[in-house]
Amino acid sequence: MRLKGKTALVTAAGQGMGRASVLAMVAEGATVWATDVNDSLLRDYDGMDNVRALQLDVLDKGAIHAVVAAMPAIDVLFNCAGFVHNGTVLQASDEEWNFALNLNVRSQYWAIQAALPRMLDNDEGRGHGSIINMASVCSSIKGLPNRFIYGTTKAAVIGLTKSVAADYVTHGIRCNAICPGTVDTPSLHDRMRAGGDYEAARKAFIARQPMGRLATAEEITPLVVYLASDESAFATGQAFAVDGGITL
Repeated sequence: MRLKGKTALVTAAGQGMGRASVLAMVAEGATVWATDVNDSLLRDYDGMDNVRALQLDVLDKGAIHAVVAAMPAIDVLFNCAGFVHNGTVLQASDEEWNFALNLNVRSQYWAIQAALPRMLDNDEGRGHGSIINMASVCSSIKGLPNRFIYGTTKAAVIGLTKSVAADYVTHGIRCNAICPGTVDTPSLHDRMRAGGDYEAARKAFIARQPMGRLATAEEITPLVVYLASDESAFATGQAFAVDGGITL
C-alpha cells in the first residue's frame, strides 16, 4: 500500500488516464478526490470506498480553489485535464490557441497555486507533496506533425513543471511531468472518428508507434503511482516519457 494515508486530487478523472490513475491510487491505499467537468462520467465512482467524486471545471479558477479548500488534506495533485488540437501553425485559430492554453496550461497553474500552500503546511510546516502534470512526448521533447497548438502547450507544461520544482525543491515539494506517447483512450477514439475515416486514423496513430501498438491507460498509471508515492522522493523537475519508443 504505497499511498496509504495520502489524499490526492485528480482532474479529468472521468475516463481514460485520469480514471485509470484514480483506480490505481485507490488500490495503493490513497483517498482520491476525482473530478471532471462532465459529472455523468463520475457516476461509476458512486459507492466506491476512498473516492470522493465531484464536478469541477478547471477553467474556473474559483472552483479549483473551492475544491482544494474543501479537502481535509492534499498530498498529491495530478493535473490530467487537457485537449488535443489538430493542425499546423497556418491552420491554427486564436480561439483554439486560447482554449488550449487555458485548459492545457493555465488550469495546471491555477491548480498548483491552490494546492501548493496546503502542501507547504504538511508535516507541521516542513512541507510535503507531489505535483504531477500531464504533458506529452509531443512537446519540447519531440515535434509531431499537425500538432502545433498541442505541442506548444505541452512544452509549456514541461517548463511550468521545472519552474515549480526549482522554486520548491528545498520545501518538501516535488513536481514532475508525465509525457505519454499515443494512449488508447475514449478521447483518442473521439478524435479518430472526428477525422471522418476512423480506420485510417487508427492505422496512422499505430504506425508512428515503433512498438506497433497504442498504449493502454493502465500502462501509464504505474508511473503516476510511483510519482505520487514516497518511492520517488528524489525525483523532481523531470519529464518522464512513456512513449513506446517514439523518441528512439
